[in-house]
Amino acid sequence: MDGKRTASGGARGEGDPGAVGRRVQRLRTERGLTQRQLAEPAYTPAYISTLEAGRVRPSEAAVRHLADRLGVSYEELATGRPAHLATGLRLRLVEAQRTLATGEAEDAAVAYAGLLAEAVRHGLQDERAAAVLGLGHCALETGDLPAAREHFEAAEKLLADAPLPRRAPAVRGRAVAHLLAGELRYACYLLESAIDELNTSGLQDPGALLLLYTAAIAPYMDMGAHARAAQAGELALALAPQVSDPELVAGLHRSVARTLIAAGRTAEADASLARAAEIYQQLQIRTELAHCRWMRGYVHAQDGDLSGAEAELRAARDMLASKRAALYTSQVEVELADVLRRRGKTTEARELLHRLLGELHPDRGSVHAGGAHRLLGLIHEEAGELDSAEEHYVTALALLERAGAAGDLADICRLLGDLLRRVGRTEAAMDAYRTGLGHRASPGSTTLGPAPIRPPTA
Repeated sequence: MDGKRTASGGARGEGDPGAVGRRVQRLRTERGLTQRQLAEPAYTPAYISTLEAGRVRPSEAAVRHLADRLGVSYEELATGRPAHLATGLRLRLVEAQRTLATGEAEDAAVAYAGLLAEAVRHGLQDERAAAVLGLGHCALETGDLPAAREHFEAAEKLLADAPLPRRAPAVRGRAVAHLLAGELRYACYLLESAIDELNTSGLQDPGALLLLYTAAIAPYMDMGAHARAAQAGELALALAPQVSDPELVAGLHRSVARTLIAAGRTAEADASLARAAEIYQQLQIRTELAHCRWMRGYVHAQDGDLSGAEAELRAARDMLASKRAALYTSQVEVELADVLRRRGKTTEARELLHRLLGELHPDRGSVHAGGAHRLLGLIHEEAGELDSAEEHYVTALALLERAGAAGDLADICRLLGDLLRRVGRTEAAMDAYRTGLGHRASPGSTTLGPAPIRPPTA
């Protein structure tokens, strides 16, 4: 080699021309090497002196030579990142994800925050996005919806230049946060926009599409757009054979069960939930397993098995409470209160609902807050406390109307209309019935436009 060789073309990953030189000087000094010992036989001592002074940007070949002489990896010398840092961070991200699945969200959030700081310090963009996404999931589980939205939006920005399939989990997370806050229309908009972009851009990633179609089922159901929810379920089921991720498939079965319940196909819904629960059990994902038991409790209630429903809902509630998933725990307790009322345990149901109303509010579980007021209205009406019943029905109507939950709105309008007619307020009763009929007449119209197009591969 030519001992007078100079560098041309900077080393990959090096933004500051002097950074490599400073690292070379530090490592050379630590190892007790002279500039001549480091340089030979490929370079001159003068070149090393110029490099360490930051007056030259080394070529990739120069960095590889110097890294070999200094006993470090090319990446570590070129970027300042310790060897195998990205691989180690990715392994620890998997560990944090496992903590979220099997332990408490607060512990997982601490792990993700530490990983985020490390990824930022070393300029690892993909790992940074993964850590922010994990923090969003932690915030969802604890019920901190503003923080969840903030994290998912940040993850989308970090992945702005990545293909849409890589951004799909962040889009889905943001949609779920808006759904739980009662912003059903916007949740649908986010999911439908992403689905259409995937289907029209030639990026028909089966896993990403399955994730988005599955996520759309819940807001569709809450909005009363049952036909659209069923279509989303059918399209997701068609994609399932192309997807190898068992967690995605389990989520599909759990979500499709909602459409089956609405269609009165409770045996099929129960079988679908059993398949999902089996996968979640194998993966040890406790929160999703609790969701399966929650829905199985609802299936039992629909079939009139109130004892079985109470057992499943209590089990789901205890599992979620042990995970400190406060918002989900409150939502299960609304379902449990309904079963308790139907079983004649009115006092327990009333006490439970009053406690829940301190935890649920318009920006945090508005659909279930409306459900809690509906149940309290029924309890007061059955006790002959008609003024209190009307107050709860009116509050429920306002919450559900704000969320756009068309199916539940029609039901609460019927209950309010019947109560008003019972006390002789016929005109007010007619207004309530008309409001309910207006929402029932076009249950799918609360979405923002035509249903998402079908994927060409389905």
